[in-house]
Amino acid sequence: MEFLSRLQLPRGRCWCAQSVILVLGLVALQSTTFKCTVVVCSQVKATAYEADIAAARRTLTASGGIPALDNYTGLYRPQVHFSPPQQFMNDPNGLHKDAKGTYHLYYQYNPTGLVAGNQHWGHATSKDLYHWENQPIAIYPPPSDSQVFSGSAVIDSNNTSGFFPNQTDGVVAIYTLNSPSAEVQEIAYSHDGGYTFTRYDGNPVIDVNSTQFRDPKVIWHEKTQRWIMVVSHAQDFVIAFYTSPDLKAWTLVTNFSHQGLLGSQWECPNLVPMPVRDIASGELIEHQDMYLLAISVNPGAPLGGSATQYFPGTFNGTTFTAIDRTVRLTDFAKDNYAGQFFYGIPDDEDPISIAWASNWQYAEQVPTAQEGWRSAMSVPRRNFLANTPSTGWVLVSRPHDLRPILGQVLVEKEWRAEGGISNASILTESGVVHLNVAVSGLLGSIPADSSLEIALSTSDSQESLSCGYSFSDNAFFLDRGNTRGFQDPTFTSNFSTSVFPREDGTWTMSAVVDRSIIEVFLNEGIASATSVFFATQPLTSISISTAGLPSGATTKVELRALESVWGAIGNDTV
Repeated sequence: MEFLSRLQLPRGRCWCAQSVILVLGLVALQSTTFKCTVVVCSQVKATAYEADIAAARRTLTASGGIPALDNYTGLYRPQVHFSPPQQFMNDPNGLHKDAKGTYHLYYQYNPTGLVAGNQHWGHATSKDLYHWENQPIAIYPPPSDSQVFSGSAVIDSNNTSGFFPNQTDGVVAIYTLNSPSAEVQEIAYSHDGGYTFTRYDGNPVIDVNSTQFRDPKVIWHEKTQRWIMVVSHAQDFVIAFYTSPDLKAWTLVTNFSHQGLLGSQWECPNLVPMPVRDIASGELIEHQDMYLLAISVNPGAPLGGSATQYFPGTFNGTTFTAIDRTVRLTDFAKDNYAGQFFYGIPDDEDPISIAWASNWQYAEQVPTAQEGWRSAMSVPRRNFLANTPSTGWVLVSRPHDLRPILGQVLVEKEWRAEGGISNASILTESGVVHLNVAVSGLLGSIPADSSLEIALSTSDSQESLSCGYSFSDNAFFLDRGNTRGFQDPTFTSNFSTSVFPREDGTWTMSAVVDRSIIEVFLNEGIASATSVFFATQPLTSISISTAGLPSGATTKVELRALESVWGAIGNDTV
């Protein structure tokens, strides 16, 4: 059975009989008559009878492998962060914007289970990076003992590959094909704008006889008029740089290795030209030909599990040179990994990225499985580099334009010195809020006990998500430890970072709180945190207070609802 060979059971895991029935149901969707017996781990035996096949038909649709979708409701289901229709998702793949203005998000997807394994490329499209439309699975593993791992996609507008003699919008996906014996780089091409793909007959395009060689990211380098690939030799801590004139023949030109944080392996490299802006005004600084090399580390991140580091530097078409060997992380919490930048963003716009909002230490254990799905993506972010007085070079990351999802103002208040908001309702139809806090007048001496405290609480006040800032120590904290829906030794409770007020004496914070995920942005994105959390009931109120601030300090707070991007299939009573 050809289709059965495409459904690989996760290695090292024993599937239960129910999962086997699901697999057999998938096969039945491809054939009207099917009978067989499957042995899993030499222990579990199951036979698919007609009733089981009928149940599987109801669970999954037959159109391109999209899981049947009843709704996007649930205590934990995000409403403005993308999550898969069902089952397990991890790394974003193939991010690009096409000529019609449509954003394409592919992602690592197991359509038959709630843990990693049986990896495909899931697919969704959007016009604004928030309202996503689920599409059929884009790339399946070939009929062998293999999986389609992470990679990227480009638009071959000049037909360098020869795949598109009569069009300028052909899409080429570059990905790792994983098998027990090797990891090789393959390409597949699409004539319909990235919805269906054909594997290249000459695959693999790169094979170095390694089982730890993966996650190619490809960009076009205008100055040298050729394609550039960065790809990871994961356990050798090497990012290899390849060039190609046609996406088919690749030449190794240089390596980047053993800098920054090593961990246990390097994954998901990204190379992207990065604008440099003045941090105060946001104005573009001309003649700064800077690039950013991002490398994901797993395991071995400072807080445990997975994280992403980045290196500002220069790139001449062959060699990337980092400005220094400093360790810089994209996130000061624990749930931001394998981020990827979109191909096809115009040169006069800031690069846009999306990351996987989870951590490999607990991604396969979180309680969203009770709702039939696991993992979400970060909100889309726009990015630029800044050279700051206090910390030097930093990647500034801000939410992409939130206007498509902004709802009504829930709270708007301003006060001087000490004051606050007590138990204001954050009950919204979507269960999602956006918080903005700005404190000004922080010039001169700051009292030692000056602070800001924020708590989002459940209706019975038994659980809360909290954060705060010490103005005298310049220290911010985020605490998810008092949410009790998930307990795991690796599920770190507290995160902190140091962020100084700006030169004009202003300190700002914004946050998106979306049912089971919070993203925080300090001083307009000079530092950011992504953290999942799992309370046993919805957060319904917010309290904000300042204490010890000088008399000239002013605090402004705006709290707004964010609208569900899933509409009727997302809104529920939370």
